Amino acid sequence: MLAIGRALMGAPELLLLDEPSLGLAPIVVAAVFDALKRLNSSGLTILLVEQNARRALEIADYAYVMERGRIVDEGESSGLRTDPNIQSHYLGVALSLTPTAGGSAP
Repeated sequence: MLAIGRALMGAPELLLLDEPSLGLAPIVVAAVFDALKRLNSSGLTILLVEQNARRALEIADYAYVMERGRIVDEGESSGLRTDPNIQSHYLGVALSLTPTAGGSAP
């Protein structure tokens, strides 16, 4: 929070953040992301690089998904949050199994 505060003292038009949740307690992560959401709502543009995909997609308007240094998907965060591929690969949501012909899913 102190680093973000220092960056804001210069009245930036764009705030660049790299892994702001790294190594923080969950309650502090929640506070940081709440602050980022408020800053963005007040008109500040934020470029966020974050491995906590679930939290990042909760506050982002638009997102790029990178894998091994390459962009593999992009779009409005609301669409990415509900995309089955993104859910299974990055958000830890298991894909539901559909029954196959002549049998049922386990």
